[in-house]
Amino acid sequence: MRHILVLAHTGRSEAVQSAVDTCHQLVSAGLMPVIRAADLDCILEAEPSLVDVVKVLDRDVPLDEIELGMVLGGDGTILRSAEIVRDANPPMLGVNLGHVGFLAESEHTELTQAVQRVVNRQYVVEERMTIDVEVWLDHQKIAHTWALNEATVEKADRERMLEVVIEVDANPISTFGCDGVVMATPTGSTAYAFSAGGPVVWPEVSALVMVPIAAHALFAKPLVVSPASTMAVEVLTRTDAQGVLWCDGRRTVELPPGARVEVTRSAFPVRLARLSETPFAERLVRKFELPIKGWRGPVPTTSRDTPTTAIPVIREADVVEPPHNTERLQYLPGHHNNTP
Repeated sequence: MRHILVLAHTGRSEAVQSAVDTCHQLVSAGLMPVIRAADLDCILEAEPSLVDVVKVLDRDVPLDEIELGMVLGGDGTILRSAEIVRDANPPMLGVNLGHVGFLAESEHTELTQAVQRVVNRQYVVEERMTIDVEVWLDHQKIAHTWALNEATVEKADRERMLEVVIEVDANPISTFGCDGVVMATPTGSTAYAFSAGGPVVWPEVSALVMVPIAAHALFAKPLVVSPASTMAVEVLTRTDAQGVLWCDGRRTVELPPGARVEVTRSAFPVRLARLSETPFAERLVRKFELPIKGWRGPVPTTSRDTPTTAIPVIREADVVEPPHNTERLQYLPGHHNNTP
């Protein structure tokens, strides 16, 4: 029996109804829908007939027997679902019921087709980098967590600036006051890091990104570093300003002065199911509704094969040296020669 985990934002009636429809379609196709115990009452209240049909995760079906997770909601629901399936890491297929839904593969109007593709096993699995996050204080590790999108060090008090030092591979880069610092994966580069002014990094690029938030400094530019690097942010002790760590907006740790957050690439990626090989650039344009009017397309392959004349190389002997005695130059009226 094939087990499909159905994860929905049960706080929204649209998501609950989508979960009910998904369960019915899976059952009709001979697959077994599985839901979380926390979602059971909400699903059964909407559709009591599912009581003898659906199975409950962990109680009836262990996580390692889940083939795939159907995630019904926005990016926040997908991030929550990544946390739920972390231990066994089945692939997740997102159906967007939110706003941007950058991590989602399908829109709500395509739900029936998406479920059918799962039934037919017509999907591919893509791995996305995650990060390990450690918090240190007085040379003692006080927390260890992870993130798919980003780990963000932020000021805890709205009225007070956070004083930090940023570091890459045990080398200090700069100290400054700021609202925070985002340390992101390529997946997270289109989330909080993007809003803070960071670069968009293609998912297949192995890199880590560090983006200061509203920093009071001459050098506070986004950094793109090696995936083998260790990024760190330390809350300075020269003030008593408190910080807070947020991972994917879900897991949080308080950061007193002297606390240090270290971020490295995790050995455990998150797996996303894809129904098509849509280029990331196309997804970027569609999700952010970017203007592309006037684009004429790439150069045709046939044109690329046309022989062209090579650009001549300028030899040192061909370069004419300008005269050294500029006082003898004759300036012509109308020329921009900066003469009085």
